[in-house]
Amino acid sequence: MFHLLIAETVDFTFAGMWEQMGFFAKAVLIALVVMFVVALAIIFERLRAYGRAKRQSVAYIMQLRTLLEERKIEEAIAAAEAHPDSPIAKVVGAGLREYLKGLEALHEEGPDDVGDFDLVDAVNRQMERAKERETANLKRGLNWLATTGSTAPFVGLLGTVVGIINSFQGLSDDGGGGLSSVAGGISEALVATAVGLLVAIPAVMLFNAFNGKVEAYQIDMNDVASEFIDFVLKEGRY
Repeated sequence: MFHLLIAETVDFTFAGMWEQMGFFAKAVLIALVVMFVVALAIIFERLRAYGRAKRQSVAYIMQLRTLLEERKIEEAIAAAEAHPDSPIAKVVGAGLREYLKGLEALHEEGPDDVGDFDLVDAVNRQMERAKERETANLKRGLNWLATTGSTAPFVGLLGTVVGIINSFQGLSDDGGGGLSSVAGGISEALVATAVGLLVAIPAVMLFNAFNGKVEAYQIDMNDVASEFIDFVLKEGRY
């Protein structure tokens, strides 16, 4: 009987609940939807970026090994520039350019004229700077996912608290009118909680997954950069 009484006064469809919501509850839901849309855009953009980075990195590494074995430095630099979406290509490309500049300086001016210049150290520092830039690029947008994942449940909880407060106010104003007096406010509260969780869960899951990808790229950049430093050392210090 109580169910029939509530059904006559409260529309539990989303459109019906939206009509019954107050300004604050609607603002909470709109904020959650905006957070979700932005997070979704970042997720799709990062998936595409990581996919391109993986494909181009694999292709560049295969070319790089052959070019270094043949000591074709300028061709290796050109190959790096031909793979602009690969963080590995950008890091090694920076090292290759620094290596070539150092060789030219040493050959033109001579080892005695350049003082304490260390070619290996210069190449290593240049690649370290490039790795920092590329790591920052790989992490672009992840802060928003982390923020969304950590705050969306609390935003939904805020809507829940306000909805419950409104429910009890409605119950008080109606002089104890029963369940029908609080059903609308409770539904607002439950919708806000549900939406907050639906926004937060995928954001947290994808944030953790993307962080794993970034760490994997950092390992790959360090490995390939280390291999290139070994190549420079084998070529000898000038």
